[in-house]
Order: sequence, then structure tokens, then C-alpha cells
Amino acid sequence: QVDLVESGGGSVQAGGSLTLSCAASGNIDLDYCMGWFRQAPGKEREAVANIAVGGTTRYAASVEGRFTISKDATTNTLYLRMDSLQPEDTAIYYCAQDPADRFWCTVTVGSYKSWGQGTQVTVSS
Repeated sequence: QVDLVESGGGSVQAGGSLTLSCAASGNIDLDYCMGWFRQAPGKEREAVANIAVGGTTRYAASVEGRFTISKDATTNTLYLRMDSLQPEDTAIYYCAQDPADRFWCTVTVGSYKSWGQGTQVTVSS
């Protein structure tokens, strides 16, 4: 089984920073596409960033230049560093794995089959 557990969420003021972590367990490596998604109240879940096994990253236009996705193979941990946070970033953030892709990562929510429980990020103005 693939278990993903997010942590690091919290409440910050606009302009602040947070770093989210996603711990993978169940004897899995980060050998497939990993992604961060978010869902705000009343909105559809959307892709934020993803990272391929080779380290190639992609970002949503809304977060590009502010967020950084990375992974640590030693600890099987996925990270999302979020800088210059804005109220529009308020959402529940999820990490997920796409078990079918490794070197090119889609932003399609349905392609990701393993999901964490989510961690709340709240940005006040």
C-alpha cells in the first residue's frame, strides 16, 4: 500500500512562507510522478506543481516563481516550499502519486491514484 501523509500547513499572513511535507511510506520510493494539488472552498481541485523521477518540475501559472517542489529520496519525502503567500493560496493542499507516469507528469487530477489526507493552508490579508 502507498501511504502519503502531508504536514506543515498552518495560518500565515500575506507575504509569509510555509513549507509542506509529504511523507511516503509502505515501501515505496518516489519513483513515479509526484504532485501537489489544492482545493479551495467552492472550487475544483487543481494542480499546483509536480516533479518527475528525473527531477523535472512543472508549476501552475498562479504559483510559478513563488512555490518550489522538491523531494528527498533518502527520506521518501516530498516538499512544497511556498513563498510570498497570498490569500488566494488558501486551500487544503494534497500530495499525490501518479502510478502510470515517471518522466512526464500530467496535471490531470484523475491520473493520480494515491492521495494524502490534506493539510490546511490559510493566508490572511
